[in-house]
Amino acid sequence: MSCTRLLRPLLVLGLTLPALLRAQNTTLRVPVVVDTLPNGLTLIIHEDRTVPVVTTNVWYHVGSGDEKPGHTGFAHLFEHLMFMGSKNAPYPQFDRLLEAAGANNNGSTSGDRTNYYESGPASALPLMLWLEADRLGWMLETMDVAKVDLQRDVVKNERRQGIENQPYGLVEDHLAPALYPAGHPYSWSTIGSMADLSAASLDDVKHFFRTYYAPNNASIVVAGAINPDSVRQLFRKMFSDIPRGPAITRPVTPPFTLRDTVITLEDRVQLPRVYLAWHGVKEFSGDDAALDIAAYVLSGARNSRLTAALVYEREIATTASAFNSSQRLDGDFQVVVTARPGFGLDTITAVVDTELRRLAAGGPTARELGQAVNSIEAQFLNRLEFSSAKADRLNAYYYAKGTPDWFQQDLERYRNVSAADVQRVVSTYLGAGRVTLSVVPQGKHELAATRRAVQ
Repeated sequence: MSCTRLLRPLLVLGLTLPALLRAQNTTLRVPVVVDTLPNGLTLIIHEDRTVPVVTTNVWYHVGSGDEKPGHTGFAHLFEHLMFMGSKNAPYPQFDRLLEAAGANNNGSTSGDRTNYYESGPASALPLMLWLEADRLGWMLETMDVAKVDLQRDVVKNERRQGIENQPYGLVEDHLAPALYPAGHPYSWSTIGSMADLSAASLDDVKHFFRTYYAPNNASIVVAGAINPDSVRQLFRKMFSDIPRGPAITRPVTPPFTLRDTVITLEDRVQLPRVYLAWHGVKEFSGDDAALDIAAYVLSGARNSRLTAALVYEREIATTASAFNSSQRLDGDFQVVVTARPGFGLDTITAVVDTELRRLAAGGPTARELGQAVNSIEAQFLNRLEFSSAKADRLNAYYYAKGTPDWFQQDLERYRNVSAADVQRVVSTYLGAGRVTLSVVPQGKHELAATRRAVQ
C-alpha cells in the first residue's frame, strides 16, 4: 500500500505525522557512540543500515565569526585551500580518489563553523577517513604561495558573482554592519572583503591553520551502514598521531542596542526590495523557537499573514519572507519583501507594520500555531531520512549543547511554544530598533522605504 493511501485517513481525521507521533508518545532517539582521542579529536558514530551508504561529516569549530577586522574571509578561503592537496594525497587526488570509489564530497562555511563532508558506499569509509586525516595532519607543509594565490582568486571571483554582480547582492556588504556594531563577529560577511582577501599572506594562512585546524578544535561524525567498533579502530589508527593545537579564545559579544536605521542602495535591479531586520537571540536560547514559529506565521505558507496580505490580497508584492537567523554567538530576525511594479517600499513596510502590530496584539490563532509547529516538525523529521542530514545535526548539537543526540529536546522546544510566547517575542523583538534597507532600481530613489520601525 502506498504512503499516500496510508496518510489519507490521518488527514481526514485532522492528524499529521508529527501529531500522530505525539499522540503515541514516541521519543525520538538517534543513538551514538562517542570516542575522544588524547589529542582532543572527537568521533561521533551513528549506525544506520537502512541503505548501504556512509557519510563522514567533519566540523572545525571556526567560522567567519572567529576572524578579526582586517583579516576577514579567512575561514571561507581556508575551506577552498583544504581541497588543494596534502602530503600523501597531492592535488587533485582528493577528488579523484573519492570519485573512483563512487563517493562525493564538499564543504561549507558559516559564521560559526567550517564543515567538510563525504558520502558514498560503505566500502569507501577507510578512504574517506584517511583523506580527512591526511589533510588535517599533513597539509600545511604542502601549502605554498601559488596555492594561496589560486584560491584567493577563486574566492574573489565567487564574491564578484555572488555579491558585486548579483542582483540585490550588495545587501551582503551593508546589512550586517548595520545590524551589528563594529568589531562584532557577525558584522562582516562570511566571504570577507576584497581588501582583506588581497592582503592575506601565506604566513597569515598558515597561522590560521595552526590555530584552528587542530584535533582539539574538531569533531567527526560517521553515520551509515558501519560497524562502530571497526570505525573506532580506523579512527584511532589514522588520527592519533596528529598533535593537539593551542587553546582557543572564543570571541566575546558584549550587549548592544540597535537603533532605527534607514539605508537605501541603488542597484541594477528591476523591482524594489526591502529588508527589515532586528536584533534577535542566540540559537537554542529561550526565545529562539518562538521566533522560528513567528517567522512561519508571517510567511511560511500561502495563508501566512505577510504572504496573504502582500502577495495575494493586496497584490503589491511578488514575494514575502520572514526568517529567524539565530547563531552560536548572536542572532537577528529579517523580513524581506519584493514589490510589484508600480509600488514603492513605503507602501510595503506599512502593510508589514500593520501585520506585526496585529500579531503582537493578539498572537497567532490556534490554527496558525498548530500549522507552524506541525510544519516545522514535519520538515525536521523528513530530513532524518538521510544519514548526511543526521550527521550534520549530530555535529551541530555536539558543538552547541555538548551532546550529539539532542533531537528530542530540539523538537520539544517547538512543542512547548504557546500563542502567548509568539505574541511576546513579536512584541519584544520586532518593534523599534530596526534596520530598514531598500534596494531600488538605479535612478529610482523615490521608491525607497523611509518609514521608521513600528512603535
